[in-house]
Amino acid sequence: MKFFLEHCLSSLVKATTNITTEIFVVDNNSTDGSKHYFQGKFPNVIFIWSKENHGFAKANNLALERASGKYVLFINPDVIVGEHTITACLDFFERTAGAGALGVKMLDGSGAFLKESKRGFPSPATSFFKLSGLSNLFPHSQTFSKYYLGHLDENKDHVVDVLAGAFMLVKKEVLDTTGSFDEAFFMYGEDIDLSFRIHQAGFKNHYLSNPAIIHFKGESTQKRSESYVKHFYGAMIIFVHKHYSGFKAKWYTKLIDIIIIIKAATVKFGVNRKKPLAEPEETAPGNLVVIGSSDECDSVLSIIKSAEIKANILGRVTPQSLDDLPNIGKIDDLNLILKNYKANEVILCEGVMSYENIIQILSTLPQTIKKRFYSNGVSNIISSDNKDISGNIIVYN
Repeated sequence: MKFFLEHCLSSLVKATTNITTEIFVVDNNSTDGSKHYFQGKFPNVIFIWSKENHGFAKANNLALERASGKYVLFINPDVIVGEHTITACLDFFERTAGAGALGVKMLDGSGAFLKESKRGFPSPATSFFKLSGLSNLFPHSQTFSKYYLGHLDENKDHVVDVLAGAFMLVKKEVLDTTGSFDEAFFMYGEDIDLSFRIHQAGFKNHYLSNPAIIHFKGESTQKRSESYVKHFYGAMIIFVHKHYSGFKAKWYTKLIDIIIIIKAATVKFGVNRKKPLAEPEETAPGNLVVIGSSDECDSVLSIIKSAEIKANILGRVTPQSLDDLPNIGKIDDLNLILKNYKANEVILCEGVMSYENIIQILSTLPQTIKKRFYSNGVSNIISSDNKDISGNIIVYN
């Protein structure tokens, strides 16, 4: 996770260059050597090193206690934002009356849209339609696909029920009214609960289709583990008992109990089990194109060589219109180059290309192309193809 966090912080620092900002990182007693790794890096970032795993809600609240800004952004460590993401969100707040919180369009590491970017409030019917598969059969139905608000165009802005805690910008005055994350939720459900309370307080939750961000997913949790089942559906029970009452609460709790039994059995006996989440590891690139400047390409090749990985480097695509150094083409012809060279992987280099450029390119690349990411000045290359499994890294040794 520390390598993904490094890219996240690199993007956040650039996105807040002209904004008075406090950036807090709360480490929940990680065991990957993060404290040593970040010594001397990001001098303006405030690191809070916990001696125990407090869970998502309390960790965010620890930082919130020390924050003094007009707006508060809750953000996951496996997120990359564009250079103008924060300013665009702040501008939206300034011109939109009644806005309490907002989230943005999220893409995973392959460029696929993450449906949890916008969600509806949970209810027995909504949950049943999702779990029964009806939401998949009718993905754009206002009735059957309410969990992910499938009837709302992902490429348009909307007022929505639930925002994702992976990127959730909230007015501080709204948090003063509603309170922050409820620490009864250890992991999962706290963003639903806070979104619900913001709505109850008379404010609106907004989904913005532009700007988009990358949320690699799969870096924090093992979604097909018994622990995931326990925490996720346990959080739903907490939410139901907190906000619903009477027959609705009783019926919904029974439904969740049944789901927990089924899901736990599925995990235990390996029914439909996919590749388990593993620690990020070095994996050899395939037929690879590097997209970046000559210097960035040299840095990427140095990392790959140091990691003692044999890679078939097909060449460099330049993001600059006036780059007469050795390359196999310009960024405007990228898809044609990938086809002609039979490439199946790209490394997108931040530097000459901005993070915004990378996010825009990501969404245009075929899903069959594996995407890897390099940030200028770091010593690793990251990738994550699937929201349900961990990504992998190539690290300079």
